[in-house]
Amino acid sequence: MSAKDIFHNTVRLALEKDGWTITKDPLFLKPSTRVRIFIDLEAEKFISAEKGESLIAVEVKSFVGLSTISEFHMAVGQFFNYRTILEKINPKIILYLAIPKDVYQSFFTDPLVQ
Repeated sequence: MSAKDIFHNTVRLALEKDGWTITKDPLFLKPSTRVRIFIDLEAEKFISAEKGESLIAVEVKSFVGLSTISEFHMAVGQFFNYRTILEKINPKIILYLAIPKDVYQSFFTDPLVQ
């Protein structure tokens, strides 16, 4: 299991304040005999009687390394792998990538990144 990102607890607290219940920290998945993954958080929230519960997984990335583009490539690759695995194991779980607001504003809004 890898170390928690520096914003892990901030993301967890924000989810809890928004009414989400953290169900796993981390979410451990073993999609095959050779592959094990740890997604930072799993959370659920009761939406309404008609819609039931919503289930999400959140991968937290701090983007504190020297190269934002390298960290972006790593995060996107990891995100797509996790999403593919979740679609096979439990397609009801929606995967999110949590990043710092300043990284979003300075990098993720670039048309080439989007």
